[in-house]
Amino acid sequence: LYGPPGVGKTSLGKSIAKALGRKYGRISLGGMHDESEIRGHRKTYIGAMPGRIIDTIKKCGSSNPVIVLDEIDKMGSDYKGDPSSALLEALDPEQNTAFHDNYLDVDFDLSKVLFIATANDINAIPRPLLDRMELIEVGGYITEEKVEIARRHLLPKAKADMGLDADNSPKVGKEALEFIIERYTRESGVRGLEKQISKLLRKVALNVARGTDDQLPKTITPACVAKLLGNPPFNRDKYQGNRDAGVVTGLAWTSVGGEILFIETSLSQGKGGKLTLTGNLGDVMKESAMLALEYIKAHADLLGIDMRIFDNYNIHIHVPEGAVPKDGPSAGVTIATSIASALTQRTVRDKLAMTGEITLRGKILPVGGIREKILAAKRAGITDIMLCQDNEKDIQEIPEVYLKGLNFHYVNTVSDVWDFALLQEKVANPINFHLDDEKKEEKKA
Repeated sequence: LYGPPGVGKTSLGKSIAKALGRKYGRISLGGMHDESEIRGHRKTYIGAMPGRIIDTIKKCGSSNPVIVLDEIDKMGSDYKGDPSSALLEALDPEQNTAFHDNYLDVDFDLSKVLFIATANDINAIPRPLLDRMELIEVGGYITEEKVEIARRHLLPKAKADMGLDADNSPKVGKEALEFIIERYTRESGVRGLEKQISKLLRKVALNVARGTDDQLPKTITPACVAKLLGNPPFNRDKYQGNRDAGVVTGLAWTSVGGEILFIETSLSQGKGGKLTLTGNLGDVMKESAMLALEYIKAHADLLGIDMRIFDNYNIHIHVPEGAVPKDGPSAGVTIATSIASALTQRTVRDKLAMTGEITLRGKILPVGGIREKILAAKRAGITDIMLCQDNEKDIQEIPEVYLKGLNFHYVNTVSDVWDFALLQEKVANPINFHLDDEKKEEKKA
């Protein structure tokens, strides 16, 4: 099971054991760097003991338990051996019928054990070990799912921990829970949300203990949350309109869910047509920007752009929130539209967002994280979303209730995007381009 922290991978292992009616054991592999922890020590050593797998089976008192190998991507290796290599035998169904523990010194059958490994980053797991596993992604939760988790599980647990009576204490409304999720946490899981709910209920419990709980409303509102928890540290992204040329709304997937992304392009006079990229961008995103500019140069006549602009004007592309690292190819189509809008000074269609990777031929390729991106667009007030035609299958898997109020436009090429996204009208104060040849003609005159 792999996915971001706090989404319940370890808890899921425990639930599987309960559902199967089997004993549950857990081995924490984080920081383990000694092969003897898996295979056991030879009896000749002082303090010799069996390996963690045999030890867990002994504690469970069963030969077919569910064993969770927690944080399998955090193992280390040193001169004492590599525990991930020792796990190759234990996790291979073809070999683990005769698992050899050095302490037992007899073969033990591990084939009846159900091993469930958890990890945050599968790239840190050695390939041969990864090949022996079936990969199941446990994705982050969307706001609507977090509200239900909080209402059904986190709130009752926190109230019991704080000694609050479920009937007499104030109720936490759905709007208040959404406010905490959006403005006080930024995560994929619900660990931070649990902390904030506990903090809120501690303040409520204090008021109850002091006898001042009559000052609190019967149902806690967002205004009451702000009063109890202080000013919210995070802001939800909102659509900012399309008054300026070169500003296009993109959709991004991050480890904490979907977000909208503003891509800005500005032009300044200067020789050589330099391209500048800012906003803490990764290599792949920088390459997408170079790719978009080259495609526009090669197809300038599609947009009616004078080629002399590229020699006389510098292009600067910026992605706001410069402290946040951004990478990935899915902003390619957004960058191409942003540059096209700046060079033509045409306005971009209102309340439109887009995502997709582009190629040098102008093809649009599908991208991932569609569900999270769509929900982020909906929260920000976007009504139209442009996607690659191949992403249509991802939309069909999303429940209808989340798609309400959104229009999807499926495209195959960059020119299809421009036809829909760029309006014919110019922005309020368009740039009056000064080109070299014009200056020469003015001097001659």
